[in-house]
Amino acid sequence: MLPRLPHRHFGLALSFVLSIIMSGIISAVMTLVHKGLSADFVASWPPSWAFSWVVAFPSLQIALPIARRLAGALVAPPRVENSR
Repeated sequence: MLPRLPHRHFGLALSFVLSIIMSGIISAVMTLVHKGLSADFVASWPPSWAFSWVVAFPSLQIALPIARRLAGALVAPPRVENSR
């Protein structure tokens, strides 16, 4: 098993994993739309994914705190239960 990062790096790890997943999905869909499901798709998708990840990872570093604040403005805070 890989060693685990300290909790203070949770945001970085979240951005890393999320950017891999999302850039893979989006690049696969867009490559499929433009190339179709062919042998060219298999050759074109990995470089497209790699390039899109290079854009996605730093973009998430910037966008995730903004998205958290916006979502926080849309959602009511959790109720505090009275523990009697």
